[in-house]
Amino acid sequence: MPSYLVETYLARGRAGERAARERRARSAAEELTDGHRRVRLDRAIYVPEDEIYFFVFDAPSGRDAALAAERAELDSIRVVEVVSSRKELS
Repeated sequence: MPSYLVETYLARGRAGERAARERRARSAAEELTDGHRRVRLDRAIYVPEDEIYFFVFDAPSGRDAALAAERAELDSIRVVEVVSSRKELS
C-alpha cells in the first residue's frame, strides 16, 4: 500500500498539542477504514526547529490521506506520496 506524507505546521509554543493531534489522526484513519479501503497512521514526525509536523499515512490514495488529515483537523499544507527505505537485515 502506498504511503503519503501530510505536512502541517505546529508552532513550538503549541508542541503540547502533539499527542492530541496524533490521536485525532489515528482516529480519523480508523473511521475511513471500511471493507474496501484501509487507512492507517504509520507515524508522526515533529521538527520543532522548523515548526513542521509530518504525518505518514498508509492509504490507497493521496486523496484518502488528505481526507484523514482534514477529518483530524490537521490543516495540511501539502500531501505527497513517499517511499521509505527499510534497513536490510544482516
